[in-house]
Amino acid sequence: MNLQLRSQFPLLARTFDGEPVIYLDSAATSLKPKSVIDAERHYEEFIGANIHRGKHALSEEASYAYESARRTLARFVGAQPESVVFVRGTTEAINFVSAGVGLKPDDRVLTLRSEHHSNLVPWMRRASVDCIPNDPCVPFEPEQLRKILQQKRYRVFAFAQCSNVTGVINPAAELCEVARQEGVTTVVDAAQSSAHIAIDVEAMGCDFLAFSGHKMFGPTGIGVLVGRPEMLERLEPSQLGGGTVEHVTTTGFTLKAVPARLEAGTPNISGVIGLAASAQWIMDVGFSTVVEHDRMLAQSLEEALRDLPGARVLMARGQQRVSIATVIPSSVPADNLARILSEGAKVMVRSGFFCAHPLFDSLGLPAGLRISASVYNTVEELHACATALRRAIDQLSNSRR
Repeated sequence: MNLQLRSQFPLLARTFDGEPVIYLDSAATSLKPKSVIDAERHYEEFIGANIHRGKHALSEEASYAYESARRTLARFVGAQPESVVFVRGTTEAINFVSAGVGLKPDDRVLTLRSEHHSNLVPWMRRASVDCIPNDPCVPFEPEQLRKILQQKRYRVFAFAQCSNVTGVINPAAELCEVARQEGVTTVVDAAQSSAHIAIDVEAMGCDFLAFSGHKMFGPTGIGVLVGRPEMLERLEPSQLGGGTVEHVTTTGFTLKAVPARLEAGTPNISGVIGLAASAQWIMDVGFSTVVEHDRMLAQSLEEALRDLPGARVLMARGQQRVSIATVIPSSVPADNLARILSEGAKVMVRSGFFCAHPLFDSLGLPAGLRISASVYNTVEELHACATALRRAIDQLSNSRR
């Protein structure tokens, strides 16, 4: 573990009752390095003005910083700047696409059973949705997708590049290639993958891709929708107003070009700047470093949770994964375990269904406990978590006897 890298995250210096925090809830929200915090603070303290409207020095400085951020995010995912649309996060991006591509109630959308609710519910609202009963612990096979697409007509195939429950990484480029051959639009949820693996939308060949800042060391309330230019042109803007129009008369209006027409109103300027800082931080660290460390953490997490008594572990099998595992306790409530870990061992993990009710229901499982690591975590922290978890399960099991 690079201790200099770890030291860039101020929250890891925090203690509870004199004990350091062990933060293992990065799949929900990752921590922020000081460079991201400083970038947001600099805008608020020294710029502060709105963008794209004024010609005074502060407004032009804000506009430059905002569009510079767009260029940084474009480099981050291998896209052109005009393909990058700033949104509030992955959820808004997918809602934006589902509302804007002209779906009809009898159109069919294909997803995986393991999808996050944000990649299910927006489609259900607009069309008929089929969920593939996939194994959440292994990558989804492109040939299986081909067989399904050849049996029934679908407008959209929407899937997560990385599962937020098991950490499995799906072969996005191969899946998008199959969908493209069958004339199906692809929407990739990269919320979990953006902080763990390098993304190149050109190589991936997707039509749309979405990710959130707060899962990749950036601010909350900001994210990106990336789309092929011709696909973004087809989107019907969900909102109109300031910043989206070229000219307005009393009888009509002319829209600006993409992406401006898709970014209505005053945006989250400091969030955009902070998001660009997080993308730059990842690129400076290097994805080779991130991937190598993540692979080590995933292996260590698997070893630490092996033969865990009184629980089932859902975790990706093989090398195509990130360091995420979900523990399903057999006889004690997951929420109670999370509280004991937090209060007794200062270990922060997530409990619940992780916005994946269809997956849990199909497997007949109760709520789980999710352990999700990131580049700032250590092997020692994972083993400390596993040790505390074993104690907590034993403690709760004995109290019920």
